[in-house]
Amino acid sequence: MSPRRAHGQRGAALLLAMLILTLVATFAAAMLWQQWRAIEVEGAERARAQAAWLIEGTSDWARIILREDARSASGKPPVDSSDENWAIPLRDAKLSDFLATDRNQTDLGGIEATLSGQIVDAQSRFNLRNLVPEDATEEEEDETQTPEQIKAAKERREAPLRALRRLCSQLGLAEEVADRINTAMQGLAARPRNAQGGISSAATGAVAPQRPAQLAWLGLDAATVQRLTPYVVVLPTRTPVNVNTTSAEVLAAVFDGLDRGSAERVLRGRPAGGYPSLDAVKQQLGGNLTPNATALAVSSSFFEIVGELRYDRYVLREQTLVQRRAQDVVVLRRERLPLE
Repeated sequence: MSPRRAHGQRGAALLLAMLILTLVATFAAAMLWQQWRAIEVEGAERARAQAAWLIEGTSDWARIILREDARSASGKPPVDSSDENWAIPLRDAKLSDFLATDRNQTDLGGIEATLSGQIVDAQSRFNLRNLVPEDATEEEEDETQTPEQIKAAKERREAPLRALRRLCSQLGLAEEVADRINTAMQGLAARPRNAQGGISSAATGAVAPQRPAQLAWLGLDAATVQRLTPYVVVLPTRTPVNVNTTSAEVLAAVFDGLDRGSAERVLRGRPAGGYPSLDAVKQQLGGNLTPNATALAVSSSFFEIVGELRYDRYVLREQTLVQRRAQDVVVLRRERLPLE
């Protein structure tokens, strides 16, 4: 074989070896990338599942607090006030602080999560469910009723709408807003009820609002919904407003004959631990006005638990509606909230 031909074969062999090496390196890189991606996806899914599990822990924490509050009040007249332990918010608490059993222990499996949470009395706001009769035949007039009974029944039917109108007026909203909400909620009256007593939308295909932000479904603009949100709520059943946790705007709206100034005086005069009864509220007003026991109360059964979790790359916010039944706290609704 001539030296030139041998040199050419060696060059071709070297080129082939370099090509094979390039292909092997490419395949190896692709395999490593796919493996890395699978690990990342698995890690992200695991972190997401852990975050979802941890955020549910905030509602469990709050339910324990509400249950203990009920136990501590056992045998006493029920009173719920905004200065009780359940109303103290949890601010940016590290999960490791709860899990550590040894003060010198810092390794907790790499969990770096921050929890925030707050229990809000849902009955501190005006319940739009009050606009809807409990059943289709409720408050119907018949020939056996006396004129006084008919008048009282009419008063009970119209009182929630008047309260909502007064609330809208205080918030600088048109009375037409209250009428629109009332018309929409009244349209839900004939719908079947679900297991919790709430309005079911399965039969009609329409969706009933479950929180104030969803009032836009009734045709209200975003500014109106935003203005109403801190003062209204939608609960499964009709409820009174808790004097010990409500705002002056809501109190003046649901308390017939009470102006805004008097409402603020009632709230400023709340004793430590809250008003023990509606008679105490009447005394605070000098006996001039009598609170309506249907519209007002000093205790609550419905609470909202708002929790926020910061874990790894995830930030989750969740709101849970619970009902306290004696010393049991039942979850009625849990939903994920958009980040603000």
